[in-house]
Amino acid sequence: MTVPASEPASAVTPAAARHGTSPARVLVVMPAFNEEASIGATLASIRSAMHDADLLVVNDCSADRTTAVAEEAGARVVELPCNLGYGGAVQTGFKYALAHGYDVVVQMDADGQHDPASVRDLVAPVLADEADVVIGSRFLGSVRYPIPALRRLGMRVFGVIVTFVTRRRFSDPTSGYQALNRRVMEFFARDNYPSDFPDADTIILLVLAGFRVREVPVVMRARTAGQSMHSNLRAFYYVSKMMLAIVMVLLRRKMLRAKD
Repeated sequence: MTVPASEPASAVTPAAARHGTSPARVLVVMPAFNEEASIGATLASIRSAMHDADLLVVNDCSADRTTAVAEEAGARVVELPCNLGYGGAVQTGFKYALAHGYDVVVQMDADGQHDPASVRDLVAPVLADEADVVIGSRFLGSVRYPIPALRRLGMRVFGVIVTFVTRRRFSDPTSGYQALNRRVMEFFARDNYPSDFPDADTIILLVLAGFRVREVPVVMRARTAGQSMHSNLRAFYYVSKMMLAIVMVLLRRKMLRAKD
């Protein structure tokens, strides 16, 4: 793990102060795999939008200059010795946040798709203890890029499944733009997090486990560089793997309990 010499600010404010004591500490966790072309500008935008949060990049064994660019942008970097996949990189971020005393994690992609201007709206309900997890929905907010027809159909199908199982409407179950409190981090830091595609299955998992989950409107843009993990043949693998993951969650539902 490499850490810049100067420590970033570590606190954010509002109604975040738990029981009137110290402000809540927020960490932005950004998994990255070969994102040198986009990660610098993405980190700069986040720093501008939420200067009082810390930035952590989890480099998932990239073959490019992702680490160097992230450090130049002022982020802390955890380098994984092998490729764990998106979910494994995010779970690493949760474990880092727990080990370093953070209260809230904001999960964001490194490709510039998640607009940092929405980050405070995403975090506010968690800081106010109104939700354990807040999911940023592009369909309640604004989608500023064309979504391929098959991808949009897949989003709707998973939205229907999640809504049917949880008895609550979720408009954007594949959104990776999320804010989570410490209880959820502890839950996911154990063996409750998928290694590759944490999407609709994790929403079902959270609701069945008793966590408070809600959506807020956010802005999402086209990725600035690289290729989506849902592109080409990987999209078919994603759909089949997600269906299997949802079935497994339903089989385990009696075992799910949110820890106090």
